[in-house]
Amino acid sequence: MQVPVEKLTKAYIKIREKRAELSANFKDEDAKLADKMNTIKRALLDHCEEHSVESVRTTEGLFYRTVKQRYWTNDWEQMHHFIMEHQVPELLEKRLRMMTSSPKGIRASREQPANSSPRLG
Repeated sequence: MQVPVEKLTKAYIKIREKRAELSANFKDEDAKLADKMNTIKRALLDHCEEHSVESVRTTEGLFYRTVKQRYWTNDWEQMHHFIMEHQVPELLEKRLRMMTSSPKGIRASREQPANSSPRLG
């Protein structure tokens, strides 16, 4: 015996609404905890800055700060020349640009995520 699509649609929407409700409640509680953590994190970072240290070991654990430096260029032609001249390809991030079609010699694939589902309005 097959379940009517009307019944399946109704059940799907009911479950989706319940999940949305649970998600909203979680997000509210999580936001409160995240705010508290950010306040503490700021205090720990202030401690590192005030004492000119990168890390601190306590009896409760270790905390440290990470400083990331980002580099950029507005002259890609000159940058490419520099990279080739000095043989430093590691200056570039390892990723390919997303494109609508593949250039010759580049493999591409399109996948539908395993958790994708039909869209119901």
